[in-house]
Amino acid sequence: MKFNLPIYMDNNATTKMDERVFEEMKPYFLEQYGNAASRNHQFGWVAEDAVDLARERIGKLIGSSPKEIIITSGATESDNLAIKGVAEMYREKGNHIITSTIEHKAVLDTCKWLEKNGYEVTYLDPQKDGSTTAEQIKDAIKENTILVSIMLGNNEIGTINDVKSIGAVCREAGVLFHTDATQGVGKIPVNVDEMNIDLLSFSGHKIYGPKGVGGLYVRRKNPRVRLAAVQHGGGHERGMRSGTLNIPGIVGLGKACELAMEELESEQKRLYELQNYFIDKVFSQLDHVYLNGSRENRLPGNVNISFNYVEGESIIMVLKDFAVSSGSACTSKSLEPSYVIKALGVSDELAHSSIRFGFGRYTTKEEVDYLIQVIVSGISKLREMSPLYEMVQEGIDLSKVEWQEH
Repeated sequence: MKFNLPIYMDNNATTKMDERVFEEMKPYFLEQYGNAASRNHQFGWVAEDAVDLARERIGKLIGSSPKEIIITSGATESDNLAIKGVAEMYREKGNHIITSTIEHKAVLDTCKWLEKNGYEVTYLDPQKDGSTTAEQIKDAIKENTILVSIMLGNNEIGTINDVKSIGAVCREAGVLFHTDATQGVGKIPVNVDEMNIDLLSFSGHKIYGPKGVGGLYVRRKNPRVRLAAVQHGGGHERGMRSGTLNIPGIVGLGKACELAMEELESEQKRLYELQNYFIDKVFSQLDHVYLNGSRENRLPGNVNISFNYVEGESIIMVLKDFAVSSGSACTSKSLEPSYVIKALGVSDELAHSSIRFGFGRYTTKEEVDYLIQVIVSGISKLREMSPLYEMVQEGIDLSKVEWQEH
């Protein structure tokens, strides 16, 4: 086996920048440093052309017009702009928003802020596999509903939602549909027209581009979506998001989108094969392990497994040579079990022992084989020290055991 330690397997949190992206960005730091809003000289024209090219590349990846791409600092800002922007602009039409309980915090916290400011929000509980269905959305829509925000693919458990059907329900009801597609764009096919999407959030650093840059797709027709500005200033980005554009970052984002589109089919196939191989090997060699999220409708490279009768902290120690996650990166400082895993009806014990493995563009089969070896050996040794596991192996029903408090 040829690889260096530690091994990075947390690609749902962030990704290594592709060298091809970095090379395209380099001139815009030291040579082409103009402001895209400076339209009186060549430095500004070069910067503006670079931004236009990036918008074209982004648009091709998601099936949109370049003019429908609003550049932001990333998906968190895009989520805020989409949800707050719709809420304020369409306040006279209604004040009801629909989302799910397992959205990213950028969506959930924004919705909770709106609730404090007079808006009504319905939080839908997911199905057992972590999906939110079109039927749930249809049942929740009311006369005063103005927006539905449901993610394309979950960042923790990888479940992919049928956003095409959800979007169709919203379109029929005359309700705008926003999806946080941060985990899906560049990994699975996305087409905003075919999927009936009105607003879509994404980030560069999830697809081997730079951190601190992303975008928001805003539909221009059928229907035309209007947003109230959240950030005011010079009227940049069609007046929706003022601020001097991050030219090197935007160039990198555009290149990352171009590469993702070129390699999407082959990389999707490779990652699905790698993750299915990993799941099959682990589940064939260990008992009392559970896959969180859907096996079939799952993002490529995302695997979230709970290991029963083992402490989560102990698992992390076993996996000290690997960068993995025990929850989403944004909430990893919390000692509470993942709210996403808990929403699936998983017990606190299992939720605490859940680990997310994120395979990516640079993950090799040799690294996955080593991961399997370490997991199987490490979990087996930990369970040898677990009295609960020993009782289960002896056929004792733990639910019938009387526990004495000390």
